Amino acid sequence: MSSNPSKSSMSRRTLLRSIAVGGAALAVPGTLTACSSGSGDGDVSNAGKKLAPWPTYVPFSGPKPDLAPTEEGVQAGYTAYPSDLVTAVPDKPGDGSTIRVMSVSFGVPPKPASANQFWAAVEKALGVKIEYTIISQTDYQKKMGTVMAGDAGDLPDIINVFSGFVLPREAQFVQRRAEDLTPFLSGDAVKAYPNLAGIPTHAWRDMGRIGGRIHGIPLERPLPGSTLWVNQGLFTDAGMKEGWTSEDFAAVAKKGTGGKKYALGAATGSVFGNGYHSAAHNAPQGWAVDKDGVFHSNFTDERYKAAVAYQAQLRKDGSYHPDATSLSQADLTTLWLNGTVGSMQDGFGAYLPKFLDSKGLLTPAAALPYGVGGEAGGIVAARRSFGYTILKKAKKERVELLLRILNYLAAPFGSKEWELVHYGVEGTHFTRAEDGSPEPNELGKVENNTNLPLKYLAEGPQVLFVPGMPEAVRSLHAWQLKAVPHAIRNASYGLQSRTFTAQGTTLKALMDDTATGIIAGRVPLSEYDAAVKKWRERGGDRMAEEFAEDHAANS
Repeated sequence: MSSNPSKSSMSRRTLLRSIAVGGAALAVPGTLTACSSGSGDGDVSNAGKKLAPWPTYVPFSGPKPDLAPTEEGVQAGYTAYPSDLVTAVPDKPGDGSTIRVMSVSFGVPPKPASANQFWAAVEKALGVKIEYTIISQTDYQKKMGTVMAGDAGDLPDIINVFSGFVLPREAQFVQRRAEDLTPFLSGDAVKAYPNLAGIPTHAWRDMGRIGGRIHGIPLERPLPGSTLWVNQGLFTDAGMKEGWTSEDFAAVAKKGTGGKKYALGAATGSVFGNGYHSAAHNAPQGWAVDKDGVFHSNFTDERYKAAVAYQAQLRKDGSYHPDATSLSQADLTTLWLNGTVGSMQDGFGAYLPKFLDSKGLLTPAAALPYGVGGEAGGIVAARRSFGYTILKKAKKERVELLLRILNYLAAPFGSKEWELVHYGVEGTHFTRAEDGSPEPNELGKVENNTNLPLKYLAEGPQVLFVPGMPEAVRSLHAWQLKAVPHAIRNASYGLQSRTFTAQGTTLKALMDDTATGIIAGRVPLSEYDAAVKKWRERGGDRMAEEFAEDHAANS
């Protein structure tokens, strides 16, 4: 194996809602990858395979957004809820049979189907009975391991594969046990399911193929990933401005800190919010690929090391909350809402709870990146697929039924079906606010798609919308217009590497622990290079080569 350096160069509920909407900011980014092959495993690599064409993208022609999306990845924005909802699924998709489904959940267990009017309304609209196995995020990895090791006949019909974990032998399991959806969805075949055709190509690409085939349906997510959310008033008063530099940021953080209030908050596992800072330093976000197809890791990049050193100085200045290595994301959210910390890193998609939960307390803002050494800073580009959905192998007619069900659940914003799946029944689960948007009543706060997480089976493309807060939508859209052109994508998304699945999580922990120790002042910066050497020798170089091989096959 080559060792050439160039080849590897407030409350729990608030947190759960934040993760459910925005993505787990601290989760290990999973990909459709494979671990060490053993006898009986299929060849999950895409190298040397005929690649199935991605599903043809057919955009939804519904209510026109007030703020237009862009090809680069800026989302469509709606400053008001559409007044004329369209019908996205004219015919009931089900046949009266029972389907068994399983997904991750960030809510509390729902009321049973017999006492749950939301559950009943969705079943009626779908034309099926739903037996739902709901797994909390904390139990997901263990439960999925059990399911993957079980008998094929015991699998649910529809399974959500959550992207928050790298599951051992995940790709082999999917290839062996899940239906090959290529004949049903590849190319123009997807047009039989218009809402699945409305899922943009970037989501399918970041989900990835297995052995050249399409085995899942992605859950689309916005381009911006880990974001520094700031208390706009505090940071503006301290000197935050557009076009700021790393020196400006450090000065603002120092000025915004005093008494028992700190400008910078961070949660355990986030490396002091390193995503924002490493991107501002233009370091790779996971992996970068050069024009020759060679893969380079963030850990071997001097800009990443410089970001760690910069954060160490911010910590030395006293700008970080002193418990930045031990705070849970839930506790950090509470400190942010009560004004103890002026900023926190979270997924961009968490904007909805950020604005709704902070109403009357503070005005949230997504911080633009600072520049380093005269260069404009970047932002983290998220994996555009927050997991994916697979189907149990079945007869053609059964597979088509399940795809019709998922097609209904993937109905886009601006449709009657989207409203039902996201809010329930008007008059039962919600009333209309002044702007026409659904406003959950007391029943709707209990019976909803957080506790009955249908949105993790299939969902339409994400849009920008904050009920009753049009200015929030305008500010988020304006931020995206400025920030999205500087997004730094992890080049490994959608690619296969056996070593990554086998050792990637352990090796990342080695580097994260080293960086955290340096920033916290427990480990000297001089130890960084020794950690990189270990990382490379224990699998980093092999990952670089395997990602490069699969990248070449997909190019």
